[in-house]
Amino acid sequence: MNTLWRRIHSSGNWPLMAALLLLALAAWPPRMQLQRPVFEWQVSFDITQSMNVEDVELNHAAVSRLTLARAAMRDTLAALPCGSKVGWSVFADYRSLVILAPIEVCSHYEELLASLERIDARMRWANASNIGKGVTWAVRGARSIGPHTAFVFITDGQESPPLRANDTPPMVDVTPGEVKGWLVGIGGDVPVPIPKTGSNGEPAGYWKPEDVVQGSAIGGTQNHEHLSELREDHLRTLAKLVGVDYLRLNTPDALKAAMLDRRFAQHQAADTDLRWIPALLALLLLAWRFAPDLGLLRGRRLLRLRVRQRSFSPMSPLP
Repeated sequence: MNTLWRRIHSSGNWPLMAALLLLALAAWPPRMQLQRPVFEWQVSFDITQSMNVEDVELNHAAVSRLTLARAAMRDTLAALPCGSKVGWSVFADYRSLVILAPIEVCSHYEELLASLERIDARMRWANASNIGKGVTWAVRGARSIGPHTAFVFITDGQESPPLRANDTPPMVDVTPGEVKGWLVGIGGDVPVPIPKTGSNGEPAGYWKPEDVVQGSAIGGTQNHEHLSELREDHLRTLAKLVGVDYLRLNTPDALKAAMLDRRFAQHQAADTDLRWIPALLALLLLAWRFAPDLGLLRGRRLLRLRVRQRSFSPMSPLP
């Protein structure tokens, strides 16, 4: 064995052999678990018709609120560390229903993306939108999944039918702060018409004043329930009632930063992909092995060889 190693070393091919071994290790890595921060989220999407209003931007183009919410979640999925879990819920009427309990993001990445793309207004089962009750259902859903599950509830905050002025929805069986999470507001500041859609998602014009129950909006005397804007004051009030943080979603990065906040992390053993380490070492060895035959280093090697030949040549002229 020692003789074989000396032959390989003297021939200058030992970097190739070492690189081969490292590449084999990268192809068949041992199962490794390391302590790392992971997250567990149950994400609720408001799928009522006001979420179809196109008053937000994505890549400098106007898109619907639900489109921006899904895009932000796609970016977040790609950024969450392996070992983290994410599940989906949808909100309409007064309930936030779990349609997918949290599953591991790396081993189920494609399934999570595919199911996320199918979340839209066609899934709604009613046109009402009782946001306060929906938030309590989101809290209950996360609480029922497990003690480490936090929730995200993404909505524009529009109650339909509207609450009475200064009315606060009751938080039945919800203790403030018992479940961590984010209440995420999305939408513009200017009231705009709400697209009306049929049960299959086909356009049916816009909601008119006589089509909806009018009333005093939270904190004011507005009467434009057929129009929609982000009801931020209402959402901030709800966030305080359930003891969670409030976030306004303007860009996908905002949701990513919120869901990667270390306050929501758990430290546990998780499968860790370390194949890049032997692969990088193999690349460095190969580069080092073949660097003498390239560019400037090759020129220096040839120059040294010529000087050596002239020094020992019997035909070298005397000085």
